Amino acid sequence: MSNDNAPIEIKVPVLPESVSDAVVISWYKHPGETVKRDEPLVDIETDKVVLEVPSPIDGVLETIIEDDGATVTEQQILGIIKAQDISNAETQVKPEHKSETADTEKPVTDKQVSAAESEETLLTPSARKLIIEHKLDQSQIKASGKGGRILKEDVLNVINQKQTTASEQTAAAPSKPSGKGTSDSPSGVTKTNIQPDMDLSTREEQRVPMTRLRARIAQRLLEAQHNAAILTTFNEVNMKPVMDLRKQYKELFEKKHNIKLGFMSFFVKASVEALKQFPVVNASIDGNDIIYHNYFDIGIAVSSPRGLVVPVLRNAQNMSMAGIESTIKELAIKARDNKLAINNLTGGTFSITNGGIFGSLLSTPILNPPQSAILGMHKIEDRPVVVHGEIVIRPVMYLALSYDHRIIDGREAVQFLVAIKNYLEDPARLLLEV
Repeated sequence: MSNDNAPIEIKVPVLPESVSDAVVISWYKHPGETVKRDEPLVDIETDKVVLEVPSPIDGVLETIIEDDGATVTEQQILGIIKAQDISNAETQVKPEHKSETADTEKPVTDKQVSAAESEETLLTPSARKLIIEHKLDQSQIKASGKGGRILKEDVLNVINQKQTTASEQTAAAPSKPSGKGTSDSPSGVTKTNIQPDMDLSTREEQRVPMTRLRARIAQRLLEAQHNAAILTTFNEVNMKPVMDLRKQYKELFEKKHNIKLGFMSFFVKASVEALKQFPVVNASIDGNDIIYHNYFDIGIAVSSPRGLVVPVLRNAQNMSMAGIESTIKELAIKARDNKLAINNLTGGTFSITNGGIFGSLLSTPILNPPQSAILGMHKIEDRPVVVHGEIVIRPVMYLALSYDHRIIDGREAVQFLVAIKNYLEDPARLLLEV
C-alpha cells in the first residue's frame, strides 16, 4: 500500500527538442510554506519561454534543491514537496516581513497578520525584492499573475512609469539652456535602455548578464548570417487603398468582430496569397533537401519585456481578417505578460516584422531560421508619386524582403514582393483571390 504522505519530487518539465537546459528564475514559496495543488511553485526560463512549474498536490514545500539562477536540465529535481491536508493550515508570518522601525514594538493585531499573509501569498520573491528596494506601495501595483499574484514584470512596469513621469516633469520644468538634452532630440526617443540605478552624473558601468532569450536571439542571428546566403530586395507600396478601406469599414468591423481592423491582417493575407504563387518562398532547407509546406504558418515579430519574440499564426490560410487580428492581439498580450508557450513560438514557415511602429523608414530584416524569407514593413509617409502622368501625394510604405538565395532566386523574390504590392494596392484581389 502506497504512502500518501510520501515526499514528491518537483522536476523540470519536458523541454522542447531544441532546448537542452533552463535557468531557475524565482521560487514562489519558501521551505516550510504550504502550497495548493496547481499553485505556481517556481518559474524556469528557457531560451524561448518562461515555464511555470505548478504544485502537483496540496502540501508543504519541504526542500528547495535548485536555487534561483541555477542551470537545470529536463527532469532534474528542483525541490521536494510533502503531501499534507492544508484546509485548516495557517500560513506562518515570516520574520523578514517585520518592520525594522520602532513600530515593531507595538502589538501585532489579527488584521496586520492577515495583511502579512496576503502579501506573502500575492508576491513573488523577485517582485517583493523590487518593491522593497524602490519603496513602492504594493496596493498601487496591478497584478497580472494567476490568482492576483504580483509578478516581477508588474513591478518593473510601475518603476518604468515612474521614471517616464519623472523625465516628462523634468523636461517640462524651466531650466537654463545647456548643451545636453536639447529639443533637437528625435520625438519618441526615451531613456528606457538606461539602467534605473545608474547615476548619470558620474562615469559608471554596469555588467548585466544576458537573459536566456537575448542570448538565444544573438545566437540565432549569427547562425542565420553564417549559414544562409541572405539577400534583400525592396519595393514601395501605395497604402492609400488599404487606408481608405480601413477608414470606411473600421467602425462596422470593430462593432461586428469586437476587434480593431489593423494593417497586419492585410499584410498576412497578401503574404499568404503571394506564398501560394511562389511556394519556394514558403519552403526551408534541411541538409541537401528542400522542404515545401502546403500550409502557411506566419510568424509575427512582437516586442516583449524579455526581447523580440516571433509567435506563429497557425494555418493563416484558413483565417479571416478578424481571426488574424484577434489572434495577433492574443499573442501580443501573452508576449507582454510572458505567457507564451513553446508551441506559440515554433514551426513558422514565413515571418513578418513591422519596424514602422518604431519609426523605421527602411531596414534589412534577418531571416528567422529555418525559414527562407522574412517580410519587413516600415513607416508610412506621404511622398510625391506619379499617377497617370501627374505628381500627387500618396501615403507610401517601403517593403523589404530578405531571403535565402540558396533556394530562392532573385526573380522569384522580386516577383513575390511585387505580388504583395499588387494585393495591397488593390485589396479587392485579396477577397477574390486573383
